[in-house]
Amino acid sequence: MPIYQLDERIVFPPPEHADPDGLLAVGGGLEPERVILAYASGIFPWPAEGYPLLWHSPDPRYVLPTSELCVPKSLRRVLNRGTYRTTLDCAFEAVIARCAEVPRGGQSGTWITDELLDAYVELHHLGFAHSVEVWCGDATEPCGGLYGVSLGGVFFGESMFATEPDASKVGFVTLVRALSTWGISLVDAQVHTAHLERFGGRGWPRERYLAELARLVVLPTRRGKWSFDAPAARARG
Repeated sequence: MPIYQLDERIVFPPPEHADPDGLLAVGGGLEPERVILAYASGIFPWPAEGYPLLWHSPDPRYVLPTSELCVPKSLRRVLNRGTYRTTLDCAFEAVIARCAEVPRGGQSGTWITDELLDAYVELHHLGFAHSVEVWCGDATEPCGGLYGVSLGGVFFGESMFATEPDASKVGFVTLVRALSTWGISLVDAQVHTAHLERFGGRGWPRERYLAELARLVVLPTRRGKWSFDAPAARARG
């Protein structure tokens, strides 16, 4: 499969042309219009150190229909204890910065470059990117969280972090339950993670994913600042 070289034009090749590892194209920039088009087309940026900007469309695609969320019993107990409180879009820049900084097992660095961070902050200001913040007690910094992009009936999850046990999981469950009530029916995690698998995530063939994406992405986008019904919602098991 050829790897396409992007230029200043805001266009992408068909995602079906990606190589077996999901790599489709290199180059281009991270303008909001280009990033939004990428997500709407089943493509996403995934930088790698020492390379030009890389664009991917993996097959299979790892997803979670929001109506099929499965919450493990151990996490239900955490939710019911009310250890954490959860908010939306209250500290986007803090969440994405922590996602870039918090060490992960088996990783020596981060794919969240300064350029990527700036691009998602701009998308947040435009009302397309959103964060979930998880707070413990009276702390002034979130102890967990996640962020992603929302278009139509899809939430494209990007990254999460936690500095306290189960904090990011509590945030994820709270978010997915809210998405379901808002008519956002699919969480796109892009590639397999054991984290999402525990919640019922599974791989879809690219063909199926692209067909569902085309149906969902034309729905109205819940744009602007998000909030739960209560100022500081608590998920329950």
